[in-house]
This record gives sequence, C-alpha cells and structure tokens, in this order.
Amino acid sequence: MKRFIILFLGIILFGLTGPAAFGDAEREKRAIASAEAWLQLVDQEHYAESWEEAAAYFKAAVSKDTWQISLRAVRKPSGKTIIRTLSARQYETALPGVPDREYVVIQYKTSFENKQSAVETITPMLDKDGTWRVSGYFIK
Repeated sequence: MKRFIILFLGIILFGLTGPAAFGDAEREKRAIASAEAWLQLVDQEHYAESWEEAAAYFKAAVSKDTWQISLRAVRKPSGKTIIRTLSARQYETALPGVPDREYVVIQYKTSFENKQSAVETITPMLDKDGTWRVSGYFIK
C-alpha cells in the first residue's frame, strides 16, 4: 500500500510539472535551432541579413546600419569561429529591461581564430507570428 501511495504521488507530481517541463524543453529546442541558424549568418559576415532575421523588438531598438557597424567592430578582431559549444540554456518569460514574452537565454563557449575563449549569449524570443527570432546577442 505504501508503494502505491508513493507511486500515485509521483504520478500526480509529474502531472503537475511534467508537461510544463516538456513544453519548456520543446521551446528551448526550437529557440536553439533559430539561434544557430542566425549565428551561421553572423559567422559568414552576413550582418545585414542577421538584422533582417532578428526579432521585431530587436529591429525597433537597433537600426540596420548601427547593427552592422557594431557587429563588425566586435566580430572582425576575433576572427573566424573555430568551435562553438552549447553550455547553457534557460526558458524565461520575464527578463530585465524587456517586455514580458517568451525567451530562451542561450550561452555558448566559443573559440575564435584570434580569441581563444569567449562566451556568446544569444536570446531568441517568440515573436508575435509564433517564430523564434533573436532579440539579443552579446560576446564576453
């Protein structure tokens, strides 16, 4: 009887948390795919196209010209991407300084030609049309 109660409680707890956790994992998976496609544009120096593919919120905050100048200034000195490894991801619905929406904060440990160790943080958001698009990108 005791095992039955423990199993029953486990099923109840999974029923309360399992689907949400699965939903977050699925959101993270789609956001990561979007981020990686976007990063390919940046790696190939298609900076204008990366702006075009960014979230509406991003494009409203940064002009295409400013984005290209800023990204060129940050990425050019680092050189080509050698290796990029996913190190963290977190689904969020609220982040400081931005509207409450669905986001996935993703971090990659990246090695560039002229910068051995960097952390890229890229934040896709679920745009109003239901597509994950990049809303933020930082290299540290």
